[in-house]
Amino acid sequence: MTNDVPHPYSIAVEPLKKPEGQFGWAIRKHGKLTERSDRTFPSEAKAFDNAMNAVERNVTGYGSR
Repeated sequence: MTNDVPHPYSIAVEPLKKPEGQFGWAIRKHGKLTERSDRTFPSEAKAFDNAMNAVERNVTGYGSR
């Protein structure tokens, strides 16, 4: 994957054991888990794109009250 993730965030996209062939992601800020996907994705690229959207929400504060 690319290194487009803004500092201090990191994204880990991993294949899931169940359902097989699906992917999930986790976002860490300064190494501490901040958010994890609650749904599955059919490809690693789609999971990464969804994680990047979540990071952008965290960085910009869009959607927060």
